[in-house]
Amino acid sequence: MIYTLTLNTAIDMNIRCHGLNPNSVNRTSHTEYSPNGKAVNVSIVLHKFNKPTCALGFFGGFSGKYIVDELTKRHIKTMPCFIDDITRINVFINDGQDEYKLVGKGPFVPDGKKIEMLAVIESLDNDSYLVISGSLPNNVEPEYYDSILKLCQSKNIQVILDISHPKLKDLLAFNPLLIKPNDDELKEIFGLETQTTEQVITALETVHTQGAKNILLTMGSKGMFFSNGKHIWFCNAVMIKLVSSACAGDSSLAAFLSEWLPEQQHVEQAMKKASATGANVAESDGLGLMDKITTYMQQLKVTQIK
Repeated sequence: MIYTLTLNTAIDMNIRCHGLNPNSVNRTSHTEYSPNGKAVNVSIVLHKFNKPTCALGFFGGFSGKYIVDELTKRHIKTMPCFIDDITRINVFINDGQDEYKLVGKGPFVPDGKKIEMLAVIESLDNDSYLVISGSLPNNVEPEYYDSILKLCQSKNIQVILDISHPKLKDLLAFNPLLIKPNDDELKEIFGLETQTTEQVITALETVHTQGAKNILLTMGSKGMFFSNGKHIWFCNAVMIKLVSSACAGDSSLAAFLSEWLPEQQHVEQAMKKASATGANVAESDGLGLMDKITTYMQQLKVTQIK
């Protein structure tokens, strides 16, 4: 079972319009709402690929109920921790030329609910997987990650981390199974450059020495790298017309895991599927239909560079 944990869930509101002008009424041409939160997206895509998954997270108010209801409609198992404050609604606007991202900080999570979530995690199956992804809501401190990872260690739950918080660097001491930074995060969190292939290799080797067992480095239109500590592979990217990048990284991670786990093999297939899925999602509102993945996979090439 691949569990996912989204501490800061959200509804994504994707809007298209013809131009965006200040101090005037801007009429929208298309609006789409989708249940969201980074690890929620991972569960949705894993479910599409027929992989057993269960979504955990904090959910509050009418927006939190909407997310849980939508996941239930899609036959995706959830283990919600309900809070009083309202789950955030993020807004993504595409005006035909540019993309604007308006992302909320998130609801207030009381201390008692944080304890309740730890109890939920303690109830998970031993020897399973937990994907922790996304930002922290109000009143959830970075040290909360330590409590979660200690619990996972005690239950032999393998952890996959996709977080942009500087705390990621400290969490490598727990030897997570996989981390999925992008090139910006490698620079901001670890101070590592990725301008050239040589720099990428050095960066990945450096992060391994700090505790990461496996690394999936996503670089948008520049492709992706995967390192297992011994070998490094590169996969190119399909050229698409960007509509929204909001869910692309999450869908790429889910696609990769759907092939790579549990044997931690099939690297080339996993990378092609990850790159193709991310591209297909990026040219859509929300997660879209994901109906071009097979076609895009045929256009991709994976090369072992080390």
